[in-house]
Amino acid sequence: MQTAIPATLMRGGTSKGLYFEAKHLPLDPAARAAILMAAMGSPDERQIDGVGGAHPLTSKIAIVSPSTRADADVDYLFLQVSVDKAEVSDSQNCGNLLAGVGPFAIDCGLIKAEVGVTPVRIHMVNTGALACAYVQTPSGVVEYAGTARIDGVPGSAAPIPIEFLDVAGSSCGALFPTGRVVDTVLETKITCIDNGMPVVILSALDFGLTGTETPEALEANGELRARIEAIRLAVGPMMNLGDVTKKTVPKMTLVSPARNGGAISTRTFIPHRVHEAIGVLGAVSVATAVAAPGSIAAQFAPTEISHGVRTLEIEHPTGFFSVEIDLTVGPDQVTVHRSALLRTARKLMAGMVFVPGHVTVP
Repeated sequence: MQTAIPATLMRGGTSKGLYFEAKHLPLDPAARAAILMAAMGSPDERQIDGVGGAHPLTSKIAIVSPSTRADADVDYLFLQVSVDKAEVSDSQNCGNLLAGVGPFAIDCGLIKAEVGVTPVRIHMVNTGALACAYVQTPSGVVEYAGTARIDGVPGSAAPIPIEFLDVAGSSCGALFPTGRVVDTVLETKITCIDNGMPVVILSALDFGLTGTETPEALEANGELRARIEAIRLAVGPMMNLGDVTKKTVPKMTLVSPARNGGAISTRTFIPHRVHEAIGVLGAVSVATAVAAPGSIAAQFAPTEISHGVRTLEIEHPTGFFSVEIDLTVGPDQVTVHRSALLRTARKLMAGMVFVPGHVTVP
């Protein structure tokens, strides 16, 4: 006997995962985690007995429901299902799956589509922050086809602009959680920043790297991975994240001079695999660090970033990520007024995901 649960498989940005309406899952976190691990096929490095794609970027969950807040349309809870461990984490947002929340909510009838473009105000439950996604609905239904392209995804799709208005410090309590732009941890200078995603920025040069290495090469470097993980574990409490041994934050981003005309080049541990691109909110945090005088990222910026609206191209292993930020740079602080970016999403399959009978489904 198996249990069928309504779900939609979607690509959101450069990630992929299952989208659920909250009403179809139990409220108890442990019971819910058991169901999601069974659906994805975890723990197993191939996820062969589930729909997961054997990589953190394809083992993600979005849970959507009518919002509990007056200033939002829907609530969005993101859960990261570990591939090879029996772990489900709610310690971060995911800006990539966020791109699919608006289309999913409209398709499920949680929001009535407008003719033209439908703005969807999204409460990101993990951190309490708000975002607004603008979904293309030219005929009153979601249009997935379009000409927008994002690096890391083949082909094109309908554009989904997303605005973030209040994400600075949403996970750590402050844009610079330690109260400093630069810290030294385990003899390594770092910048800790949280503009929607807790990120630790490190100079690739300090690790004997050029910053042009492939994700595969970085993952194969056991000494490098061990050193970066040691710094991550040490800095977790400093960033008000506590013990991060079983958490997916902070992300660890190696930076170096841009090679292709962008603002900076990146390689990001998420935290144990290396991203083939860069996460949405991770890119926002890196772009903000580029604009922060004295930060590890700012030293590689081609020019000093002044206040106002700027579009920064964040280079990553498969291309660029464009981040538009509106900020004020003062002598002692950086104030972020708004962040925006462009994503796309596509519905891949909708129906039932089947959970084995030994997993209890209320």
